[in-house]
Amino acid sequence: ASALLLLLMLPAGAWPGLGPPCWLCMHCSCPPWPLGPHAHMSDGDEWVGLPHVRPTIDISILKGEKGEAGVRGRSSRSRKEGPPGSQRLRGHKGQKGQVGPLGTLCQRAYVAFSVGWREGLHSTNALQAVPFDTELVDLDGAFDLASGPFLCAVPGVYFLSLNVHTRNYKETYLRITCNWWAAAVLYAQPSERSRVQTQSLLLALAAGDAVWVRMFQRDGNNAIYSERGDLYITFSGQLVKPDAEL
Repeated sequence: ASALLLLLMLPAGAWPGLGPPCWLCMHCSCPPWPLGPHAHMSDGDEWVGLPHVRPTIDISILKGEKGEAGVRGRSSRSRKEGPPGSQRLRGHKGQKGQVGPLGTLCQRAYVAFSVGWREGLHSTNALQAVPFDTELVDLDGAFDLASGPFLCAVPGVYFLSLNVHTRNYKETYLRITCNWWAAAVLYAQPSERSRVQTQSLLLALAAGDAVWVRMFQRDGNNAIYSERGDLYITFSGQLVKPDAEL
């Protein structure tokens, strides 16, 4: 627009052969502006090319605010599963395999015993063995009721348990011995009250070891109590794990 105003303000003689545009004349055959940079008029004068004016518009002024997001449409599955394939024929049954070699049987040792005594007992000598007259369990016949010890035939780790009854102001002093070695002691002070004392331990035994329950001689006051018909005194043991599995 500024270029157009500048052009209109120029005098008519500034441009050779250029007069005022005739857009008001409906019968004038002359175009108001030349059609090209070298367009010719009827009188033979050459037009000089005028600058081409292109108006620009600032789009940022006309740009509105960002609209809200629309509702998401439903998702569609364009691919569908095809039909299952045809089942193939089953093959022929194979031949039976050969019999394998015989395996060795796993021989696991089981040793367990539980014996009892149904009478009261007082110590009479320094290392008196406690006898037992009742056999509850003896899997391999390893306990000798006639003499009193458990004779180990399968070396390994054993669990041993001793239960006794004390009463009548008597002191109780017993030892669980392996051969002549004192492995554990059971002791109870004199009391008028009736009590049951317990001692238990794990003990590693070798083949041929003898396990005893022995009483100490202590001025005739060392005693254990029982009644005929009731079982108060018990001695039990079992093999936990043999040496072959350790």
